[in-house]
Amino acid sequence: MTAPALILLNPADSVAVATRDIAAGTAFTVEGFTGVATVAIPSGHKLAVTPIAQGAPVLKYGQVIGIATQAIAPGDHVHMHNLTMGDMRLEEAIGSAYRPTEPAEGAQFQGIVRASGKVGTRNYIGIIASVNCSATVCRYIAEAFKGAALADYPNVDGIVAITHSSGCGMSGTGEGIEILQRTLRGYADHPNFAGVLLIGLGCEVNQIAPLAESLAARPSGLVASLTIQGEGGTRETVDQGIALIKTMLPLANNVRRTPVSARHLTIGLQCGGSDGYSGITANPALGAAVDRLVRQGGTAILSETPEIYGAEHLLTARAASPEVAEKLLARIRWWEEYTRQHKGDMNNNPSPGNKAGGITTILEKSLGAVAKAGSSGLMDVVGYADPVTTSGLVFMDTPGYDPVSATGQVAGGATLICFTTGRGSTYGCKPTPSLKLATNSGLFKRMAMDMDFNGGTILDEGQSVADAGAALFQLMLDTASGAPTRSEEHGMGDNEFVPWHLGAVM
Repeated sequence: MTAPALILLNPADSVAVATRDIAAGTAFTVEGFTGVATVAIPSGHKLAVTPIAQGAPVLKYGQVIGIATQAIAPGDHVHMHNLTMGDMRLEEAIGSAYRPTEPAEGAQFQGIVRASGKVGTRNYIGIIASVNCSATVCRYIAEAFKGAALADYPNVDGIVAITHSSGCGMSGTGEGIEILQRTLRGYADHPNFAGVLLIGLGCEVNQIAPLAESLAARPSGLVASLTIQGEGGTRETVDQGIALIKTMLPLANNVRRTPVSARHLTIGLQCGGSDGYSGITANPALGAAVDRLVRQGGTAILSETPEIYGAEHLLTARAASPEVAEKLLARIRWWEEYTRQHKGDMNNNPSPGNKAGGITTILEKSLGAVAKAGSSGLMDVVGYADPVTTSGLVFMDTPGYDPVSATGQVAGGATLICFTTGRGSTYGCKPTPSLKLATNSGLFKRMAMDMDFNGGTILDEGQSVADAGAALFQLMLDTASGAPTRSEEHGMGDNEFVPWHLGAVM
C-alpha cells in the first residue's frame, strides 16, 4: 500500500502533512481540498490547505500549533518563515476527559523477582560513583569484567559503572544535591541491579555513608562501599573493588526468570530527534501500547516538561483529580520562571533536527509528544527522580534533554525505556533496556541496526494505530523477558547516566 502524498490529521486542520517530497507545481487533493503546491514541500513538512490570514491560528491535530506571521495561501509551505508560537494560553478543562481505566488481565513477562518484591527486567551489578573523582576507579573495576570474565555467570547481564561529573563543588544543602542524591539512590535501589558497589573519594560533599545508610535492604553480600582515600589510593581501591564484585557474582547469578503479571512493568516514555511523523505514527502507537499496559495494572512515566508545553491542557483534562492537575500546572509555571531567569524561551525547542524534520513550534512538538501517553487518566505528578509508586500514567518533571530525562525515569523505577525517533537515535540506558521506535520506514531501513520497531507501517502499509500498539506491547513484554534490544546487542548504554544539574557550581 502506498500512502497518499498528503494527509489531513483532523477535519478542522488548516495544514496537511507531506508523506514524501512534493515538487513545486504539483496538484494535490486531500480530504476535499484541492490546489497546487506553490513551492517544494519536503517530506514531513506542512502544506496549507486553506487560506490563513496574518495573525490567525494555524491548526494541526485539530489544535493550535502557532500563529501565522503573514498571509498564507493554499499550497504554501508552512514553517519557520511564516509560523510562530505566539503568546497564548489554552483553556484548562481539568478532569473533563478523565475516565477510570477498565482493567484487563492475562499479560505476563518473564521477570526477575527480587527479595524486596520488586521485579527487574535485567540482572546487572552496578558500581556507583558518589563524585566525579571516583568515576575513573568505577570504570576500571567495570572494565575488569569485560569479555569472557563473566563466562561462568550466564545469568548476570554485566557490570555497569554509573559515573557522573558532579558530587562536589556544590552546596551540601539545597535542591542541587538533593536531586543528585535522590537519583543515585534510585539507581542503587533499582531492581535491575542484583547488587551494588558504592565508591567515593572520601572528602567530597556528597558523602558515601549517608547514601549507603539510606538504601533499601538487600540480601547479604550484595551491597558494599569503598572510599579511595580510605583504601589508600586508586590501585588499592580498584583491586578491592574487583574482589568485592567477584564475591557478588555467584549471588547475582543465582536468579531465574519467572512468569509475572505485566502490572510489574514500569516504562519510561521518551522521544528524541522527532520529526513531522512522530505525532502521527510512533508516538500514537506507543500511546496505544501504554493504554494496554495501564489496563494490565502497569505504569508508564511521561516526562520532558518543556516538551509537553502548550499541550498540558490535554493532560490536565485527563487528571484523576484537581490536585493532580495543579501539580502539573505548578511545574509548568516553574519552567516559565526558570527560563525567564536564564533569559531563555520555552520555544527554544524544537531543535535544528526537529525543524529539518518538519516541526516548527514547541506547541506542534508537544501535541505530538503527548500522544505517547495514550488516553489513560493522569494519576500522579512527581518530581525528578522521585520514586514512582502509583500505577497507571504518571508524569515526572524532567528537562527535555533525553539523557537527563531518562536518567530521572530510571531512578524513579522505570525497568524499560521506549524511545521514539524520526531523525535517528542510538540511545542505550543500562541497567534499563531501551527500545528505539522509528517514526518512518526510511529511518527504520537506514538505521536498521539501531531501530527496534517501525512505526512507519502505519503510513506505508495502512496498519492501524491500535494494531501497531498491540505489536509494540508484545515487543515490550518480550524485551522485559530478556530479549535484547539493538542497543544492548551493540553493548551501548554505559555512558548515559546524566543527572539533572541544578544549583551553583562552587
